[in-house]
Amino acid sequence: MSSMPAHPSADAVLDGLDPEQREVAANPSGPMVVLAGAGTGKTRAITHRIAYAVLSGAQQPQRTLAVTFTARAAGEMRTRLRDLGVGGVQARTFHAAALRQLHYFWPQAIGGAAPEVMPHKAGAVAEAAGRLRMRFDRTGIRDLSAEVEWAKVNMLTSETYAGAARATAREAPGLDLTAMSRVISSYEEVKAERGVIDFEDVLLVLVGILEENDTVARAVREQYRSFVVDEYQDVNALQQRLLDLWLADRQDICVVGDPAQTIYSFTGASPAHLLGFRSRHPKARQVELVRNYRSTPEIVGLANLVLRSPGGGRRSGSVVLEAQRGSGPAPVLLNHPDDPSEAAAVAAQIGELLGAGTPPADVAVLFRTNGQSEAVESALADAGIPYLVRGGERFFQRKEVREAIVLMRGAARSDDGSVPLPDLVRDVLLGAGWSRDAPSAGGAARERWESLASLAALADDLVAADAEARMAAFVRELDERMASQHAPSVQGVTLASLHAAKGLEWGTVFLIGASDGYLPISMADTPEAIEEERRLLYVGVTRARDRLVVSWSGARTPGARATRRPSRFLDGTASILGDGARSVPKRASRVGGGGRPPKAPRRSTCRTCGADLATAAERTVGRCSTCPATYDEALFERLREWRLSTSRAASVPAFVVFTDATLTAIAEQAPTDVAGLSAISGVGQRKLDLYGAEVLALLGDGAPGSTDPSEKN
Repeated sequence: MSSMPAHPSADAVLDGLDPEQREVAANPSGPMVVLAGAGTGKTRAITHRIAYAVLSGAQQPQRTLAVTFTARAAGEMRTRLRDLGVGGVQARTFHAAALRQLHYFWPQAIGGAAPEVMPHKAGAVAEAAGRLRMRFDRTGIRDLSAEVEWAKVNMLTSETYAGAARATAREAPGLDLTAMSRVISSYEEVKAERGVIDFEDVLLVLVGILEENDTVARAVREQYRSFVVDEYQDVNALQQRLLDLWLADRQDICVVGDPAQTIYSFTGASPAHLLGFRSRHPKARQVELVRNYRSTPEIVGLANLVLRSPGGGRRSGSVVLEAQRGSGPAPVLLNHPDDPSEAAAVAAQIGELLGAGTPPADVAVLFRTNGQSEAVESALADAGIPYLVRGGERFFQRKEVREAIVLMRGAARSDDGSVPLPDLVRDVLLGAGWSRDAPSAGGAARERWESLASLAALADDLVAADAEARMAAFVRELDERMASQHAPSVQGVTLASLHAAKGLEWGTVFLIGASDGYLPISMADTPEAIEEERRLLYVGVTRARDRLVVSWSGARTPGARATRRPSRFLDGTASILGDGARSVPKRASRVGGGGRPPKAPRRSTCRTCGADLATAAERTVGRCSTCPATYDEALFERLREWRLSTSRAASVPAFVVFTDATLTAIAEQAPTDVAGLSAISGVGQRKLDLYGAEVLALLGDGAPGSTDPSEKN
């Protein structure tokens, strides 16, 4: 804060905080858990808490460790603390803090110098698989690497992996669990022969040292007396174990997180640590940050509706956001006939925004899967709009970025401190073919220039956070970003998956592909998985400050049959998004020679208890499998008898006539006309023509087979 005096008083640090933020900041001792909704100023709250603790004398800055999940967040925290007149606080990622301790204590605990940390594990994983005569393409190696990471953050070995994976119904990528165990074992052998460790080993080895060496453990605990952990919902079992060892039996810890933004469970992250904090620390104070300063009331209202529980309240652990900004344009839901049409429409809208003066970097297109970006990339390129695909893997795999980082490593060895880091980085980039001025051409040339320019900007950010930073520190920053899939900010319209968008914000957000199959993804087949998909949509919605455009398409390709429906997570949002949140494309019909009524979307919540429906059969029926049936049993028996006789007459299995789920839905909804019957999932046009009249007769207390068979021809 520019108005803050050089050495402010503790009380001055509390000025300008809202009541909940002030409660966090003004109570710096003892355990505290902060449930912080999206855009509620959690970083402001915890940095002011640290500053108040230091300036009031409750804590010493050098004995405070603030742990974040990205280097960017750590740098931002250090900058804010410096602006508050507080220096000396260690703000680092889990890996950076652990690596610092490991390098310091390795000679004492193990002897010699600590081994080199591999920036990537893909090469070692590929070699490990090759030794087992397994062959994988680039994507397969990436998936194997992710599975190795999952095993390690859950502190599993090659001996314990298969049992743990089996217990959680986890499947290895393209292998059975025994074969994956062999890959893990081979990978460890490759590392040992190379004399290197990976990023997970940094935490694992430090945990081992702290558990087995009391002298080192006492030294670490003497160094750090107070802890703050940001994004605590993303902590995995290994990180929690390290935190427990750092803390021991002390109580000065503040954790901050949002259960509604838990979207990385596939990596081992779990909100259980956040939600169970008070059971481990019974005297912990709990504070909820609910005032959203980021988004307009219209966007906040939609976010709350997406997250609302079946009974209308909040889901476990989440908060209900309260908008603090003035009104803006209402979010809209748009339907397009196919994916290319959706992409073209998004590009056209973005072109209008840029033409009106909106900076490209303030616009984002978000999607569930990386494959969805291709159509948007093509549409933006055709429109001459600069864009960048966000995501550490894509960014750091670019040829120009890889080559620049190699040159940076070389420059680190000869950096004598005579040239400021930002200037040195730019000199290296100029040698790699970069220019200080952006090219007039668009497309690949512009994207290449923007990629390298982002490295220059990253050097500026690093020096702003640490004025003494040299090229070696810059290279370490790049290595950590590569490991954590954290690409730097780059000018241009941002294309990002919902996972990659977490923690970021833009003035305008286009959220595409908001249909069942993408949100939730078709592979989400458990209630827990579906809930995580809901949280992904919530994260996407809350990235927008001023404008939000949600869209979906009826088909993947032009001319294909429109079979998609809006995401079930948008059910109940018509008060904001309009009736489009419940509509699907109309299709031609042969019934009565006119248009067939559109198929009603299947229910996503149980009509009896209100819980989310997890399976396709439950959504067809509209009721949980555990809830009692709501149909007339005599009617259902008549329908079953009719189905049996009909299937025998046609010499086909009974399910070919109607599945159990569809038959149950017919009995429960008891439609009285063709329109009502055709709206039931599983009653297609052919079955309507074959059986519609007979079923309606049965529902009207008619007798099976009362219709002349000739009517079916």
